[in-house]
Amino acid sequence: MATIIIIGSIAWDEVVHLETPLRAGSHNNGRWAGKRIGGGAANTALALARAQDTPVVISAVGADAAGGELVKALERLGVDVHLVDRRAHATTRSLILLETSGERTVVNVARATVPLPCDLAALSGECCYVRSADAALTPLLARRAEIGTVVAHVPPLKRLFRPAQVLVGSASDLDEEALADPFAAGRSVAGDRLQWMVVTYGPDGATAYGDGKRIVARAPRVRVVDSTGAGDVFAAGLVHALADGQGMEAALNIAVKWGTISVGYEGTIPPEDFWSLVSAADRQ
Repeated sequence: MATIIIIGSIAWDEVVHLETPLRAGSHNNGRWAGKRIGGGAANTALALARAQDTPVVISAVGADAAGGELVKALERLGVDVHLVDRRAHATTRSLILLETSGERTVVNVARATVPLPCDLAALSGECCYVRSADAALTPLLARRAEIGTVVAHVPPLKRLFRPAQVLVGSASDLDEEALADPFAAGRSVAGDRLQWMVVTYGPDGATAYGDGKRIVARAPRVRVVDSTGAGDVFAAGLVHALADGQGMEAALNIAVKWGTISVGYEGTIPPEDFWSLVSAADRQ
């Protein structure tokens, strides 16, 4: 299995189950459901660990009990945390408002700044996935992309901001101009090395846009329990397949299956039978 470098946040999510859909400017009734692991990098890493890959996370936590507890929890679940900095002012924390439909609202309460390695290209790994908008990553990723596959999350859609072979973004986060010509929008962000711009469309699946090419993967209709982190699990499936040497058509279908499975369970830790669920989806 592959070693995959992941750059982004790891966090504690504090969850409230809402009795009715969230209503702005009104009173909303809910019940406290405790805390759980969250953050884009953690969500992606946990799914990869279930697939027996080795996810190496570059992130940060506070020099506090919450940070130490979070690092230990991820390590127990198979995530390589030796590049997690433990000197941040505070551990990243978010409030998750979860509706009965599975829709969630995320409120960021505290965020740790992620220090970056001086030479990302020197780290061992088949693929590097970036879930961070730090501008300091641009030159580091340019060097990394010369020796291996870089998959980066967008937005922001800044010119030459994310040197990568593959960009991934949700249609809900992209503007009309980008959605009109996703590959051109991606090329402006990643430069000439871009091979694919992948756009996710929620329950409708995802589409990969290449230079004059388009690959569509439809998602089956399923009951949504919790949509938190579904995009991160989608990304995990994508980088898992790409690191394994599979082409974009196969990788996109795997990513959609993983993301679809993730909305069927509550929380961001895939169940122990996650791989069995993936295998069952392959047979359908």
